[in-house]
Amino acid sequence: MLNIDNLHAYYGKSHVLHGVSFNVQPGEIVALLGRNGSGRSTTAKAIMGLVDCQGDINWKGQQILGKKAFQIAHLGLGYVPENRDIFPKLTVHQNLVLGQKGKGKGARWSFEDMYQMFPRLLERQHTEAGVLSGGEQQMLTLCRTLMGDPDLIIIDEPTEGLAPKIVELVGQYLQKLKETGISVLLIEQKLTIAMKISDRALVMGHGSIVFEGTPAELNENTYIRKEWLEV
Repeated sequence: MLNIDNLHAYYGKSHVLHGVSFNVQPGEIVALLGRNGSGRSTTAKAIMGLVDCQGDINWKGQQILGKKAFQIAHLGLGYVPENRDIFPKLTVHQNLVLGQKGKGKGARWSFEDMYQMFPRLLERQHTEAGVLSGGEQQMLTLCRTLMGDPDLIIIDEPTEGLAPKIVELVGQYLQKLKETGISVLLIEQKLTIAMKISDRALVMGHGSIVFEGTPAELNENTYIRKEWLEV
């Protein structure tokens, strides 16, 4: 579905990604783990055409390297950035409307689906997004991306700064996505949620993939966890 091969990314003269290669299969949750500065967020931005890069990014048999972010989104890739990027002066419902492609005909997800999944958003649908709590903003960003009907969703640090109850809710949400056939590339620092819901785990260090395997294999690999994940 998504195949990345020998990906290099740059911020100006700074070489950030060094030959990253991995894939995400249909209906699969892949966790991309690593410490801050390891290159995880840059990988997401590279896939979405937001940074200068070289290599091969193949989406459903099509080369997307060099395409604009809006073109990539219209091909069925969704992106939830770490900073959420909600429109603070628009209401919750208006933010969801902006997530739609065209008129939403034939889309798998409706406003009712979003409000059923997160009843709190239904209660706040006429509230300006800028006054929502961090957890509510995260719910809104996830739902706005889903309204674009992606086949794969890249989620960067969805549990950052959230209360434990909301973290659990986000985990359940991601499981629901998998059950509907949507693939997920989950960029996360919290090992607990990533190990619980992912099918495969990738570990990044210094801009390269240093481990790939199942959560169980990662759990057994003391060296990788100590060297590249634990503080």
